[in-house]
Amino acid sequence: MAKKRSTVVLGLLGPTLDAGMATARWERWRPTVAVCQHADLDVARFELLYQVEYEKLATTVSRDLASVSPDTEVHRHVLRLRDPWDFEEVYGALLDFARTYPFDTDRHDYLVHITTGTHVAQICLFLLTESRHLPARLLQTSPPNARDGSAFQKPDGAARMAGTWRAIDLDLSRYDRIATRFDEEARARTGLLKQGIETRNEAFNALIDRIERVALRSRAPMLLTGPTGSGKTQLAGRIYALKKSARQVEGEFVEVNCATLRGDTAMATLFGHTKGAFTGAVGEREGLLRRADRGVAFLDEIGELGLDEQAMLLRAIEEKAFRPMGADREVKSDFQLLAGTHRDLAARVREGRFREDLLARIELWTFELPGLRARPEDVEPNLDWELERATRSLGVRVTMNREARARFVAFATSPAALWPGNFRDFNASITRMATLAHAGRIDVPTVDDELARLRARWAPQGVAHDTDGTDADGVLLADVLGREGSANLDRFDRAQLADVIRVCRASASLSAAGRTLFAVSRAARSSHNDADRLRKYLARHGLSWESVRPS
Repeated sequence: MAKKRSTVVLGLLGPTLDAGMATARWERWRPTVAVCQHADLDVARFELLYQVEYEKLATTVSRDLASVSPDTEVHRHVLRLRDPWDFEEVYGALLDFARTYPFDTDRHDYLVHITTGTHVAQICLFLLTESRHLPARLLQTSPPNARDGSAFQKPDGAARMAGTWRAIDLDLSRYDRIATRFDEEARARTGLLKQGIETRNEAFNALIDRIERVALRSRAPMLLTGPTGSGKTQLAGRIYALKKSARQVEGEFVEVNCATLRGDTAMATLFGHTKGAFTGAVGEREGLLRRADRGVAFLDEIGELGLDEQAMLLRAIEEKAFRPMGADREVKSDFQLLAGTHRDLAARVREGRFREDLLARIELWTFELPGLRARPEDVEPNLDWELERATRSLGVRVTMNREARARFVAFATSPAALWPGNFRDFNASITRMATLAHAGRIDVPTVDDELARLRARWAPQGVAHDTDGTDADGVLLADVLGREGSANLDRFDRAQLADVIRVCRASASLSAAGRTLFAVSRAARSSHNDADRLRKYLARHGLSWESVRPS
């Protein structure tokens, strides 16, 4: 039979609770001494930790421990702390003790007494026990209750207070269940941000996790970037819903598209105005930023604001105050800013169209939402989501047969599917098919009609300039180089490389493409190694003949 392990208690001296007048100290509950007063807790050794200035009290408590439990060894350890309320200092001192103490879990059962010490010390002991730096259970003691019979008698008949004790094992399954409950709540929060779509894209999942952590821990501005239609507005609304559910905001969610604001209208819309502040101001207006007090203001397309509005916005963010047009006094508004843009704000700063100080203030937390083409694995879950939304909108169950679904998904995830409007285009496509479907059943002819419509719309002449500024060159280069690689090209190189790729895709071979591209200069050359010239040009951009060909 295995030998029973002896019990070792590690505890901090309580300068207040463990103290007492020399003649009356047995008439009060002293938690450190009380640990060894319980008949059902046999303490073989007590490791007493204390600050050097309490040396005299530590001596008294050690003597009293020996009095109530002669078989208990008392070892004293000095903690040299300048400030017992300094978290870093206390944690460091206790961690040093944990690292140097000779734990022997085969022979001893360790209990960490967390009843004494400052709240900081108690938290540090909990953390070190949870992390297993202290391989122990927690020991919680409580003062006696006259009704529970916990008072203990000294041999000489004087009342001695033992109270109650409880050992808490942080590895018990009930704590795992609590942790599981927190995990479920975290999944519910990220599910809220994803609007119920179980995305299969690892990068997007990681992005949502980061947004969730920042949204719940920070009130600093957040900047959502990405192409038009990538879901910035919807995400901003769900961030607000998340903060509202966590009781971090009490006010409204106020949304404004800055691209629609011009001149006096911009100032008045954002900051409000008094009656007569400008021609046409027939009454007083509150302003959207004031309405967002204690809530969230989402300024979509913030890059379109004028410089004057940007200056006032910066002050409103930093000081939570601004002056409405025509007003003599400032108004207060404690709002959190969410901003959205499809523009390169750093480029607009260089062009003098966006304030550098405002950009520095709002880009602390910047999250780039990927377009639909960067998330092909999410086409199917988004298709299911859109079908459910169409069902609710049309009042009839909308489905797709197997062949129709396969045909649409194959096209939607192919290089031919440009989706320049991203999820906005995707939603429109599903809505059209759902509306035209007989009895809500989308079949192959319905899909084929929709695909023909999309191909016609996305033909090169049809995408010269879309609403978000995306051009045919940009779409083509993003397909070959990726979004980041395409963004790193100068305008000159973008136009030239895009034309080269088009010629390559229309040619049967590398040599044929070279002959087309160098038709004029080759006439003056004695050597006509056009294929080699083209190969070297592509290599300068990290490309090859195979990589630019359609997959």
